[in-house]
Amino acid sequence: MRRDLAAVIDHTLLRPDAVPPDFERLCAEAAHYNLGAICVNSTHVRRCEELLGTSGVKIVTTAGFPLGAASAIAKAAEASQAVRDGAAEIDMVCQIGHLKSGRERAFIEDIRRVVDAANGRVVKVILETCLLTDDEKRRGASWVQQAGAAFVKTSTGFSVGGATEADVRLLRGEVGPNFGVKAAGGIRDAQTADRMIAAGASRLGTSAGVAIVTESKEGAAGY
Repeated sequence: MRRDLAAVIDHTLLRPDAVPPDFERLCAEAAHYNLGAICVNSTHVRRCEELLGTSGVKIVTTAGFPLGAASAIAKAAEASQAVRDGAAEIDMVCQIGHLKSGRERAFIEDIRRVVDAANGRVVKVILETCLLTDDEKRRGASWVQQAGAAFVKTSTGFSVGGATEADVRLLRGEVGPNFGVKAAGGIRDAQTADRMIAAGASRLGTSAGVAIVTESKEGAAGY
């Protein structure tokens, strides 16, 4: 059992076709293996809070997922409702078009609205690094810090690519040693998880949390 990895895993189920038994299993696994958190779409937060009870497993949810193209007002409203339902952390998708076109003020304001709505909860900002140049990744990470978020995150897992060691290393180099970096997308075994941590990740998003902490091939495909 890899307890060191369990503590930094956000055990993830974001499939649009997931059904209630999937969330029951997700929460049971997270509690049994003492995983750090689960990550679900915002509509499932309240039910997952009931399922997790006093287990100590945190609930992470999403805002503006997976495209980031919703209005800042809509993202903030989603985050606010999720907090009321029991979410401890918000993973929001940035306005990728603002980042690529250099619209710094609009990009930062989008994040700040969610940070304000989160009311002190951790906010992680997904850059979707597979769609960005290295310069855009650095710029995005810097703007995320300016906006008051707590983490920069690589990927949704729903675009053309997921986390890479190179991107994690680049983001860590930009934000420094004390800011959060979450690697997500394509992490399905303990060896990959270890490499992401070595590259600078402080949190891992994966649907294969059980396979990772048990170092088993069973369940590596994830949810």
